[in-house]
Amino acid sequence: MDKLEGKTAFITGGGSGIGLGIAKACCKYGMNVVIVDARQEALDEAMAYFNEHILPVRAIKLNVTDREAYARAADDAESFFGNVHLLVNNAGVGGGGPVETMTYNDWDYVVGINLGGVINGIMTFLPRMLKHGEGGHIVSTSSTNGIAATGASITYCTTKFAVAGMMEALATEMQGKGIGASVLVPGPTRTNLGKSSAANRPAHLQNEETPPPPPPPPPDPDFQARMADPAVWMDPVETGERVIRGVRNNDLFIMTHPEFKAGYKIRHDAIMRANPDEPFNEKRWDIIKNFRTVIYNDLYEKQRQIGPPDW
Repeated sequence: MDKLEGKTAFITGGGSGIGLGIAKACCKYGMNVVIVDARQEALDEAMAYFNEHILPVRAIKLNVTDREAYARAADDAESFFGNVHLLVNNAGVGGGGPVETMTYNDWDYVVGINLGGVINGIMTFLPRMLKHGEGGHIVSTSSTNGIAATGASITYCTTKFAVAGMMEALATEMQGKGIGASVLVPGPTRTNLGKSSAANRPAHLQNEETPPPPPPPPPDPDFQARMADPAVWMDPVETGERVIRGVRNNDLFIMTHPEFKAGYKIRHDAIMRANPDEPFNEKRWDIIKNFRTVIYNDLYEKQRQIGPPDW
């Protein structure tokens, strides 16, 4: 989907952070944009910007776990702008804490939005994209924690790994059907994920009040000062520009931060070392060599080596 002007994007979690950055980038390239968010105040603030700049944006309040409401939002978007060509499944919440402290409420909240919301987006819009036949693209936001795991974030890692795998499977299946698929893997970006995650949690998924665990000590005395340095955090609009480039080039992976390369390599090297160093069972090989996505998927060969931003 290299021609974007006049086409329509539907962006979840579009009221702030990465979603808002993607929305601004889409507008820059001449797209109509629908931003959806569970927080009316975030939508109002975002729309103040878009209205001031006279940009073609519609805001819809939506909880992405509500499938019936999702279908109504899709109908609204199509009634207002026509067919949707770009779906960005960006709505998400954080999920931190030691695994032994997790509750079913914690799991249900994070899985419902981070994974269920993506499923609902694809199930709502993919049939519509295939039906209108004008081409399309689906981007879903994973995380560096969806490529390599960390501690004290088991619910978040679980959902973000699932999103990454889902998009790789979708991209494989959509080859030749006019629908591209990408997984966005952002690093540190200026968002309000922590604040909004707590504010949006519904009453029935709240836990009983317990004292929060003490925060770990910083690695050195000026750690907090260095964390506050704006250079640490990518501007969401820059992230949005990287998404636009990925959509135009039909990239499978949209990676934003080169600083994670070494960590990704360590994980993949561990996978290679874990494979048995022994001869093939020829009869077994004769069968499994036809399992295309296990033995070879040309989708991975098509992923380009990208350089620094060129905008």
